[in-house]
Amino acid sequence: MTLRSDHVAGGAIIVAGLLVLSISGDLPFGSWSSPGAGMMPKMLCGLMVFLGAILVLRGGESAPFSAIEWKDLKHGLIVFSLTAAAVALYTTLGFIITMALLIFSLLCFERQNLLYAAAFSVGISIGTYFLFVVVLKSPLEQGILGF
Repeated sequence: MTLRSDHVAGGAIIVAGLLVLSISGDLPFGSWSSPGAGMMPKMLCGLMVFLGAILVLRGGESAPFSAIEWKDLKHGLIVFSLTAAAVALYTTLGFIITMALLIFSLLCFERQNLLYAAAFSVGISIGTYFLFVVVLKSPLEQGILGF
């Protein structure tokens, strides 16, 4: 049997789902009428494992893993690194600054106009913050500057 790209992708999705499920094991599931903090992560992990299994089972239709072109690997590693840095800085810098810097960095990496990238990243970050904090009344990390 030839190892195919969907076999590898499906297996990675299953492993990621099981890893997050094991981490979120302490969170209470609750009930359907009163969901706990662990309901959504556990349901999403179950869905990830299910869809990963479907991908593995249907993997015979995909290209062989050895035929994958890795020309986008550099781009993927940069996106991964920027996102990891944002996760690490989130509690220190807060939501607005971290997300604005992340979006700005990603847009600059894609060679967008700096003024457009700055306006878009600040606008999206403030708009999202307003949606969650004011409309949905869900607190977000404030960071060292208090917003």
